[in-house]
Amino acid sequence: MNKIQMTTPLVEMDGDEMTRILWKMIKDELILPFVDLKTEYYDLGLKCRNETDDKVTYDSAYATQKYGVAVKCATITPNAARVKEYDLKEMWKSPNGTIRAILDGTVFRAPIIVKGIEPCVKNWKAPITIARHAYGDVYKASEMKIPGAGKAELVYTDEAGNETRELIHEFKGPGIIQGMHNLNGSIESFARCCFNYALDTKQTIWFASKDTISKKYDHTFKDIFQEIFDAEYKEKFDAAGIEYFYTLIDDAVARVMKSSGGFIWACKNYDGDVMSDMLSSAFGSLAMMTSVLVSPDGTYEYEAAHGTVQRHYYKHLAGEETSTNSVATIFAWTGALRKRGELDNIPELSEFANKLEKATIDTIESGKMTKDLALITTLTDVTTLNSEDFIKAIRATLEQNL
Repeated sequence: MNKIQMTTPLVEMDGDEMTRILWKMIKDELILPFVDLKTEYYDLGLKCRNETDDKVTYDSAYATQKYGVAVKCATITPNAARVKEYDLKEMWKSPNGTIRAILDGTVFRAPIIVKGIEPCVKNWKAPITIARHAYGDVYKASEMKIPGAGKAELVYTDEAGNETRELIHEFKGPGIIQGMHNLNGSIESFARCCFNYALDTKQTIWFASKDTISKKYDHTFKDIFQEIFDAEYKEKFDAAGIEYFYTLIDDAVARVMKSSGGFIWACKNYDGDVMSDMLSSAFGSLAMMTSVLVSPDGTYEYEAAHGTVQRHYYKHLAGEETSTNSVATIFAWTGALRKRGELDNIPELSEFANKLEKATIDTIESGKMTKDLALITTLTDVTTLNSEDFIKAIRATLEQNL
């Protein structure tokens, strides 16, 4: 068959460990044989980030702003152990956090539903989409270890030199402090992205935070959401027959467990990080969740929501067989290719992305899957495949469908 031609490149962000191995397999088996792939490549593997003093991460984000669509592999956010393991110059910040801050978007994550993989919560019938704020909070925090007794304060100095102070704590001994921030403009973008996405998908949206305790920080989120909704979206929501409501994060967690799904749950940055992993695992697997960062200006960055699968990578290096689930990474590629096709008016590219997603789901529903799914499926007579054979099985299904 003739390869599908692209006109504008995707921004391709390579990553780390086992997901980097899967990344190449997916390209070689599922994309390059069918698409004349055009990408602007950035290596976000930890070694390259260290060599470039993390400049490559910033460059990839700016390229995404230029081209409008990116696809990203999972990457390592180093801790102290990783600094030693990779001999890093410093403990580089999360690439995702850096990219999200530059693009000023919202991350939407939703589980991939397949027959035979039943949610752990029996009353969940439809996907629950997490809308995660993509700026600030703990991901842009400043931290300090307090060596001994003393006073810690928040200090704001305005442009005229006037200071405002707020006591954090009178320390009697050693401790720790953390300073978080956010921007009204970013929260406003977050709210509009959420409301627009709810209208596009015709889903009710919840927003939850802890405003009863955080009466300034979290309450500001609550107020901005309500002001924008009342001024710009209430009539549109009424016409679409959907709702927006605010609730405490505690109440939201309880409601989610009793719900049947089919709505968007908007969360602050950390809440969204944690709750998306909980939802993906409860719906079946951490490797069965789509993730896309959407900016207010219509820029899209698709990625897998999970990590780099470190344990499987060490087995791979030792020459041992792995059975690593590549579905979320495949869907990152299909999401980016579909959006590129939409923006460039190449319907055959978007249709190819749809067919690759269908082939992936059909392969699993036929009983061919990786070990993580084989352990939880309700299907009988399943075949557990290794990492490479699973991708090759998807290719065989795709070729049949094509």
